[in-house]
Amino acid sequence: MATKDMYLGAVDLQCETNNTEHHTIEIEKDRLLVRRGQEFRLRVEFKERAYLEGGDQLAMFVHIEDAVYLPDEDLLQEYILNENGLLYHGSYTNIYTLPWNFGQFEKDVIDICFQILDNSLSALKDPLADVARRNDPVYVSRIVTAMVNANDDKGVLLGRWDGNYADGIAPTRWTGSLPILRLWSGSGAEKVRYGQCWVFAAVACTVLRCLGIPSRCITNYSSAHDTDGNLKVDQYYNSEDYSRIPSKRKDMVWNYHCWLEVWMTRPDLPPGYDGWQVLDPTPQERSDGIYCCGPCPVKAIKEGHVDVKYDAAFIFAEVNADVVYWLVNKDGSKQELGVKYHQVGKQIITKSAYTDEREDLTHDYKYPEGSTKEREVYSKAGMKIRSANIQENDLRISIKYAQPILGSDFDIYFSIVNNGFMDKDIHLTLSATTITYNGFILTQFSKRSTTFTLKAATVQKEVLRLKYRDYGEHLSEHNLIRMMAVLIPKGTSEVSLKECDIALNLPRLTVKVIGEPILHRELTVQIKFANPLPIILTDGIFSVEGTGLTHLQEIKSPTAAIHPGQEVVVNVSFTPNKTGLRKLMVDFDSSRLHDVKGSTKIIVRRA
Repeated sequence: MATKDMYLGAVDLQCETNNTEHHTIEIEKDRLLVRRGQEFRLRVEFKERAYLEGGDQLAMFVHIEDAVYLPDEDLLQEYILNENGLLYHGSYTNIYTLPWNFGQFEKDVIDICFQILDNSLSALKDPLADVARRNDPVYVSRIVTAMVNANDDKGVLLGRWDGNYADGIAPTRWTGSLPILRLWSGSGAEKVRYGQCWVFAAVACTVLRCLGIPSRCITNYSSAHDTDGNLKVDQYYNSEDYSRIPSKRKDMVWNYHCWLEVWMTRPDLPPGYDGWQVLDPTPQERSDGIYCCGPCPVKAIKEGHVDVKYDAAFIFAEVNADVVYWLVNKDGSKQELGVKYHQVGKQIITKSAYTDEREDLTHDYKYPEGSTKEREVYSKAGMKIRSANIQENDLRISIKYAQPILGSDFDIYFSIVNNGFMDKDIHLTLSATTITYNGFILTQFSKRSTTFTLKAATVQKEVLRLKYRDYGEHLSEHNLIRMMAVLIPKGTSEVSLKECDIALNLPRLTVKVIGEPILHRELTVQIKFANPLPIILTDGIFSVEGTGLTHLQEIKSPTAAIHPGQEVVVNVSFTPNKTGLRKLMVDFDSSRLHDVKGSTKIIVRRA
């Protein structure tokens, strides 16, 4: 601001009025926080004499960076202003939701976000250069993806996937970003233990929404982790018992994987790449020497432009890699069973901007599976089609089941079809294994082999019953079971293989509001939990959290032992400090049952 023949007196930024109009009043009322694409007012007073309109000249120089402007009010309400969201877990055949509290408008979050930026490697190396680049969302978002994980720097979260969380908090316990960010900030930037992909993505979403970058959480079902950049995942099986052999390169297909999309222009790229960009803060592979991923245009992924910045080849493989199956003989030699072209990227979803329903984004990332265009894009991305699809023989296997509930015994139904013109003597092996959501094999707890003659153009039905007493103690916190069927016709080298991942349903907590929600007046909610397992649960604890309602509270179960079928009821009280539509998230954990969730919407009004 420049003046001539006068001296500047006071400048009133009118913080409370501007912040109210710019939807930032919940963050701060004593500092000016304004958003792009909207006017704001300043009051300037001059000393010595009054401003003479028509005689004096006042010049104001304002620089606006508008690279993340999203010209749709409904989308802004969801991707910037919504403090509550839904994440997606399970499997593509059984998708279930996880409510999440982003809490980007809590008063201390804006300062924590700048603390995160200030602790980045770039900022510590050259603070002035770092600050000068903070108007660039490409730079800022890349810094955030590196800083949300703690692998290379003073980042927020340490990842762990082995089930051993005794020295921290299990990833499934979190219901929101605020406790994580506050733990990190309050400890002087000490890493918080522990996170997994959805936690990394949700925390990054909080930071980016707080900084004004439109963001949404994405779940990709059957997500490939390609470690060597050849756009394929190799799966190896022992020829003697057909058990899975871990790949030395650690190629994996995760049952699901969560990342982010952020909205921005890409002036650093050729035209055509503006819009939604992929960011992935989960530490999987290094990019430019550190664990971060993106931003990468979704459009580049769909078209197979894997040379586009940043990390396009890795993300392309996550949604479109081919899976190659190998049989490893006793002498170490390998036999290729075939290739599955449609195993990866089964469904890519996010929460709708308009409702609590999910929105399918698969078509934004890839052309229809099996289409000529999809194969053309894959070839263009750098991988020629190598061999025929697995099961290109006369035998077909299908696996069906009624959606099972954790704690129950249930049946898996296998259908083996002989589409050929000759009878075949078949050796069939059925097995069930517990797995983690990122594809690691835990324990094979059930296996059965049988031999039969399958006549031409007929179907053989087989049933495998899985009992809780067999699988219960071997489950990971993700409650996933992998079924596998292997068919070998006698006298041939043909092998038909079929896998299916089953996500066991968890019970839901019942949450009931008692009384009327009034601002600054104590409110009580009642939470009910019934033990669905045929075993006694101990060490039960409820966690309650909600933006504008209550900070994280933990309440022990009123009974030390919860017997099968027993119902436990707890009451939790808190005082709402914000009006409007709020969401309360509840979690229950115990010795043998984890990640039981519940939520309720609460409309808080003034007295």
